[in-house]
Amino acid sequence: MNDDIRVAELRCSIDGGESLGIISTDEAMSKANELGMDLVLIAPTAKPPVAKIMDYGKYRYQEEKKLKEQRKNQVKIVVKEIKLSVKIAENDIAYKVKHAREFLEKGFHVKFRVFLRGREMAHPEAGKEVLLRVWPMVEDLGIMEKPPKFEGRYFNMYVTPQK
Repeated sequence: MNDDIRVAELRCSIDGGESLGIISTDEAMSKANELGMDLVLIAPTAKPPVAKIMDYGKYRYQEEKKLKEQRKNQVKIVVKEIKLSVKIAENDIAYKVKHAREFLEKGFHVKFRVFLRGREMAHPEAGKEVLLRVWPMVEDLGIMEKPPKFEGRYFNMYVTPQK
C-alpha cells in the first residue's frame, strides 16, 4: 500500500472503474495523493502488477461490515449429549429418550453415549445393543448421522433433526 510498493511500473485503475493503463509507480502515487486516496496493490504477482487507487479505510470498513453480516446469518449448531449405561432400565431409557426427542424437536443435534465400565469393556457389543434399542424411539424425528461406533470407553451415536 502507498509507499511500500517497490515496482517500477504497474497497471493502475481508479476505484470508480476508470483505467489509467500502465504507468510508473511515482505517477500513480501522485495521482492518488491528488485525489486524496490510497494506492493499493491488488495483484502483485501479475505482469505488470495491478494496483488500484481507492479509499482504503472505507474499503476495510465495508469488508468488516460484510463479515459481521455473515456472522449474524450463521447458524449455530447445538449438540446435546445423552449418557446411557449398559445396565440401564427400560423406564430410564424412556425418560432419556423423551429428553432427546424434545432436543430434536427444538432443532438440536443429539449425541448418545454409552460408557463402558470395568468388565463391561470385555463385551463392548452390549453398548451397541443399548444404542440400537434407543434408535427406533427417535428415528421418526431424527437422522442417524453416525451409526453406533466404539471410541475409547464409549459407544457413540450421533443423531440430527430431520429437515
